[in-house]
Amino acid sequence: MLKALSARLFQGYRTNKFPAVPPNLPDRFRGRPVIPEEAAIDTSCCPSGALQSDSIDLGKCIFCGNCTKCGVKFTGEYRLGAFSREALIVKRGEALPSVEERPKSDIAKLCSKSLKIREVSAGGCSACELDFNVLGTLAWDMGRLGLQIVASPRHADCLLVTGPVSKNMLTALKKTYDAMSEPRFVIANGACAISGGLFGSSDEVCAPLDEIIPVDFYVPGCPPHPATLLEALQRFKGGKAGAISPLEEDK
Repeated sequence: MLKALSARLFQGYRTNKFPAVPPNLPDRFRGRPVIPEEAAIDTSCCPSGALQSDSIDLGKCIFCGNCTKCGVKFTGEYRLGAFSREALIVKRGEALPSVEERPKSDIAKLCSKSLKIREVSAGGCSACELDFNVLGTLAWDMGRLGLQIVASPRHADCLLVTGPVSKNMLTALKKTYDAMSEPRFVIANGACAISGGLFGSSDEVCAPLDEIIPVDFYVPGCPPHPATLLEALQRFKGGKAGAISPLEEDK
C-alpha cells in the first residue's frame, strides 16, 4: 500500500486540462480547411469526392492534404463537431465560422452533467474506435467531464457510431438503436459514418448513417483527433466550446 501511494505521489497529476485550455496539437495537425478565392481547384486530387470547385464536404473529407496542391489551406481549428449535415460544407472564400453551441434542449437538460455512451463500430478500420478509446486514458480522462461508456444500449443516452454501415452490421446497428430508451441521441463519428468515406461507393456499404437512423451530431475526420472528439462530446451535452488552439491559422 505504501509503495502504491509513493508511486502515485511520484507520478503526480497527468491528466491534461483540455478543454478548459487549448489542446497540445502537433505542428502537422490538419484542422478545418479554407478555400481562398484565388484557389485553382482540381477535384481529381481528392480521393473521397469531398472537394468540389467551390466547396469541401467535411463529411466526406479524410484530411489527406492532397488539395493543398491546388490552394486549399488547413487551419488549426480542431473544433469540427456540427449539429447539422449542412454545417459540414466549407464554401470558397468562407472565413472560419464561430463554433456552434447547443441550445438548451433535451440533451442539455438531461445530460449536461452526465452522458452515457454506447459505441457501435458499423464496419470501420478501427482508427476511429482507437482514438475514441484514447479518451478513457489517464491523459484525457473523459470521465471527469461526465462522459462514460456503457456496455448496454438500455443504459445509454447516446449512440456513437463509427465506420461505414456495412450490410453485415446493419441489423445489429438497428437493434442497438431500437433497444435504447427515449430520449435517445446519435452521433456520427468520422467520415465513414457520416458519408461512407472512401467506402461509400462499395456494394457492401448500405448508406450514410443519417439515412438509416436519425443523427443529432456529426464529428468529421479520418479519424477525428481525440481533442476534436472530446470537445465535440462536451459541447454536444451542453458544455461550452473548447479553448482556441494556439496553432497558426494558415499551415
